[in-house]
Amino acid sequence: MILKVLLLSFLLVTFLQAKDYTKHSQTKAVMKTLEKKYGFSKSELHRLFSSVKVQKTALRAFIPKHKRKKRKDTRTQAQKDKAKMLYTKYGSWGRYARLVVNDKRVNDGIAYVKKYQNVFRKVEKKYGVPEEYIAAIIGIESAFGQNVGKYPVFDTLSTLAFEKNRRNKFFTKELIKFLQLSKTEKFNPKNVYGSYAGAIGLVQFMPSNYKAFGVDFNGDGRITLQRAPDAIASVANYFKKNGWRTGELVATRVKYDGTRFRQYKTGYKHTYHRRHLKGIAPRTTWDYTNKVRLIKLNKKKYDELWYGAKNFYVITRYNHSAYYAMAVHQLAEQIKKGLK
Repeated sequence: MILKVLLLSFLLVTFLQAKDYTKHSQTKAVMKTLEKKYGFSKSELHRLFSSVKVQKTALRAFIPKHKRKKRKDTRTQAQKDKAKMLYTKYGSWGRYARLVVNDKRVNDGIAYVKKYQNVFRKVEKKYGVPEEYIAAIIGIESAFGQNVGKYPVFDTLSTLAFEKNRRNKFFTKELIKFLQLSKTEKFNPKNVYGSYAGAIGLVQFMPSNYKAFGVDFNGDGRITLQRAPDAIASVANYFKKNGWRTGELVATRVKYDGTRFRQYKTGYKHTYHRRHLKGIAPRTTWDYTNKVRLIKLNKKKYDELWYGAKNFYVITRYNHSAYYAMAVHQLAEQIKKGLK
């Protein structure tokens, strides 16, 4: 009897979570496109869209803050005090970096490069991107495959495509691309898990990036970003197509007068000729003559300042954040040091 009650409860919860989108006007348009352009049948599309589990957590990330229901802060006072302590102790950069550039991530990166050394060497020879930078991306994106995401990609993209949010059009296109991929790469769209935004695999590509940057490096006829060879080559291909310059530097720390830097605009969007940057100089010899970016890292008692080269900017194409690109650079440098 108890088993029956538990089973009925489970089925009821599952049913309540599911939503039939087949009557939704936007869904009908998507289904029509998939049927006409990509060879889906009406029956299989109906099966897919008649039972979508709405991903409310993912949706919340894309609803404008002023429209969100204010959540009650359920943290204990001890948790609040710890969060405040971390901010004052490390600064914004310190708090960010300690999560993604740490001893475990470095050691895992070294082991990962050694495990797939032959693949990394072939990829670097073909694309000109150093192994440590490819490994750093995979490390930050998925912890070398340990965390590829817990969200069902089909349900997530359907939720973000059809439930009102600030990026409906973008996610509608990604949903179509994802289902198109399920045909060409021969997988069940219901069986793929990824990030809250629908990113997939070791390198967390959005579906639209598969065709543009994905590489079938192991030659099995499929682009499978859950497997190391394809993932490693796809990162390198992404960098190369975004302008990676083989053999060029990425970034170097610089010195300036004072503890907080406000003299020039900072960030990857602003470029300068070094001769125009008065009072700023590399801490070590840096033979780079092209324009640079000033990258500021906020720490507890001072701002750490860096020059970012063209390749630094290329890293920001993967994730449009100077902190992200600097984390990739610093993790890569430590992995490289550990491989010597």
